[in-house]
Amino acid sequence: MREIAVFSGSAHPELAQEVCAHLGVPLLPSKVDRFANDCLQVQLAANCRERDVFLIQPLVKPVQENLVELLLMLDAARGASAGRTTVVLPHYAYARSDKKDAPRISIGGRLIADLMVTAGASRVLALTLHSPQVHGFFAVPVDHLHALRELAAHFRGQDLSNAVVVSPDLGNAKEAAAFARLLGVPVAAGAKQRFSDDRVTISSVIGEVAGRDVIVLDDEIAKGSTVLELLGKLRELKARTIRVACTHGLFSQGALGRLSAEPDVLEIVCTNTVPIPAEERTEKLRVLSIAPALAEAMRRIHNGESVSALFDQ
Repeated sequence: MREIAVFSGSAHPELAQEVCAHLGVPLLPSKVDRFANDCLQVQLAANCRERDVFLIQPLVKPVQENLVELLLMLDAARGASAGRTTVVLPHYAYARSDKKDAPRISIGGRLIADLMVTAGASRVLALTLHSPQVHGFFAVPVDHLHALRELAAHFRGQDLSNAVVVSPDLGNAKEAAAFARLLGVPVAAGAKQRFSDDRVTISSVIGEVAGRDVIVLDDEIAKGSTVLELLGKLRELKARTIRVACTHGLFSQGALGRLSAEPDVLEIVCTNTVPIPAEERTEKLRVLSIAPALAEAMRRIHNGESVSALFDQ
């Protein structure tokens, strides 16, 4: 069997170190240089020949820098005669650009997927893509994990006798329903209309939330506009308590501070798919580690075992 070789880009080396600790393998060194003309150069500073190479790089801010770095890592691995190269993509930012919803608009999710494959990706390990169709944008095998088990394990430690899971919109309702089944509670969903990247309206909530302990579940929180709009509607409907959960805690432009300042938000829970600076964290924030799940999926890919079996455990 090929030896395993794990490298990390600059986006989230702490997560890569944790994944390698669970795998019991070293995180191999890589070097990123910038030329005088501002171009990047990447060198993988360990042997890749005929090895099973994993490149860990979430596409987080600065997204374009981290994307080009990943593409250069892929090219370096291919040029170094890697046996197989798997992109470990804890967060795929371009997954939000997944459809043609306006004239003459680009579909970035598909384009960036093509770029990764062209650069040398043999397969992709992704976590909680923004929509199911993004999986099909890749012309190589994709193992698509979710963080519902990790989030559910956290909330099972609380009193769920009066709880309900609420999806901010119908697009995430299927994921919210699966999460609600894991917790053994009912599910509800908001009727959302988006007018721009940061302007949304939720006209109603489908399902019973009055007097309930609400767990709001979304795939990612960026500016927090949708969640803040939903909070207003939940107050109108007399929800008893509110907790917020997501996989990708992007929390851009002070979103974490705004959500934490809401007095009826008891807790904000996310995973460590993206780095959250220590100075931005608040007392209400709980960050769960996704590293054990990523490490187990990587081990199964390396050994040729079923990754889908992870969802049956």
